[in-house]
Amino acid sequence: MTNGIRVHRTGGPEVLEWEQIDLPEPGPGQVRLAHSAIGLNFIDVYHRTGLYPQPLPFVPGVEAAGRIEAVGSDVAGLQVGDRVAYVLQIGAYAEERVVAAERLVKVPDGIEDRIAAASLLKGLTARYLLRRTYRVEAGDTILVHAAAGGVGLILCQWAKQLGATVIGTVSTEEKAELSRAHGCDHPLISGAVDLVEAVREITAGEGVPVVYDSIGRDTFQSSLDCLRPFGTMVLYGQSSGAVAPIDPNILQKGSLFLTRPTLATHGAKREDLVEGADELFEMLLAGNVRVSVNQSFPLREAGEAHRQLEARKTTGSSILLP
Repeated sequence: MTNGIRVHRTGGPEVLEWEQIDLPEPGPGQVRLAHSAIGLNFIDVYHRTGLYPQPLPFVPGVEAAGRIEAVGSDVAGLQVGDRVAYVLQIGAYAEERVVAAERLVKVPDGIEDRIAAASLLKGLTARYLLRRTYRVEAGDTILVHAAAGGVGLILCQWAKQLGATVIGTVSTEEKAELSRAHGCDHPLISGAVDLVEAVREITAGEGVPVVYDSIGRDTFQSSLDCLRPFGTMVLYGQSSGAVAPIDPNILQKGSLFLTRPTLATHGAKREDLVEGADELFEMLLAGNVRVSVNQSFPLREAGEAHRQLEARKTTGSSILLP
């Protein structure tokens, strides 16, 4: 047995229940982990509310780091005591768990478990957005929504390393300063400025080649309006709600591109997962990307963590501690 959070019905943060959970022995191709830190991500909210349905009951959470306690048969390259992390393997909100070995990556010396747990999902997301969805090059001016969030802060830093100029949206002056300290050249406070006018002014009327939008419903139209001809609208989240059905003809005003990528696709193959994690860890070790763990909560208080996340009271990354 172990302790953790289980969801028996979808709904608000109150459905996150602390209870004992059966813990089987690892089978073929599996290991048992003792978690040291668990990542908090908006996808956890989507699972909890049923927006991304899961069979009930379930243990939420898709990202964590810890040490291997036991190894099943047919596992190569891993042993008891190894420090590892994983992403997009639902069931992380527990003190211990059994997980497929092929979805684990080793955490290198020099990176703390709490940083690994806070950065893997967000860092791999930033990587595929910048290097695969739209390949940012030196001289590009890009727009990043939620620039003071976990993915946003990594996006800003990584884009600066690539030689881009970064425009970012934030909700408060405090978040504007935080994003500026992490590479955002032009933080804009939502509601205080006209986004489209501000972007056009910064880009001398041209618009941006790409918008990275994790907010969704509230920003979708203005994001499109910020694009230059042949620009790419990247909708990779929907923290404000799902975007209403659209007429594809709205894209013809600038021969625009629209995509809805996911890490589940970009990290589906183990070789892509390992390649991405290695590149992320190199960026972290070199100091080119700093991950700010600005909030930590006891695992049993996951409901409060979700409340603060949904209320946009968090900045940077957040973790749960078993």
